[in-house]
Amino acid sequence: MEERCPRSTGPQAGPLRKERRTLRVKMVLLGSSGVGKSSLALRFSRDVFRNKSPTVGCAYMTRSVYLGDVTLRFEIWDTAGQEEYHSVTPLYYRGAHAALVVYDVSKLESFIRAQLWLQELEKHYIPGSTVIGLVGNKEDLSQKRQVSTEEGRRLAVNKGLFFTEASALSGHQVNELLLAIANRIKETVDEQQGGLTEWRETSLLDLHQNGSFKPSSSCCPRVRP
Repeated sequence: MEERCPRSTGPQAGPLRKERRTLRVKMVLLGSSGVGKSSLALRFSRDVFRNKSPTVGCAYMTRSVYLGDVTLRFEIWDTAGQEEYHSVTPLYYRGAHAALVVYDVSKLESFIRAQLWLQELEKHYIPGSTVIGLVGNKEDLSQKRQVSTEEGRRLAVNKGLFFTEASALSGHQVNELLLAIANRIKETVDEQQGGLTEWRETSLLDLHQNGSFKPSSSCCPRVRP
């Protein structure tokens, strides 16, 4: 008896492709005024350098990173480093999936202040839910260096933090830093219950695809202490 194949009731479907998920990642940049947080944020979001005046309240930018079958959409909060905004900064880093504490390798005082920022973070973050990094910015100012690479690495090791030195001016190690943070978040935070959540596009943000990244930026309202 001749066997007949079942009759198709619709178009032939190819192999099912796993839908790429887009997950929201809140990342904050913390540190003293003048260490280059805004310049780093701009490098993250647009891969350009621009001298910027001190941030008032905070600034908000975005950048999407593609890792296998998942896209991590970074919502980058650049916080003000001035003392008068210190009391409201926790409003911005509360609930963050990543926090980068930035210091200027050419200014020892900024490194000392970075340790105070780390102490503040320890009061608010839950281990396993936040990736914390220590970043020595302005490594291009090697002739004016006041903080050695070993000092920064030693502090990071003692605190169990991710560490790198970078230059927002030249762009050296900036992309590598973001990708390293993205991989750590994917490996840790995404596995936590109530961790990363799905992102849905809204009309408030204009995202333009550019290679493996989608940059965008905006400003958030000024917050008075």
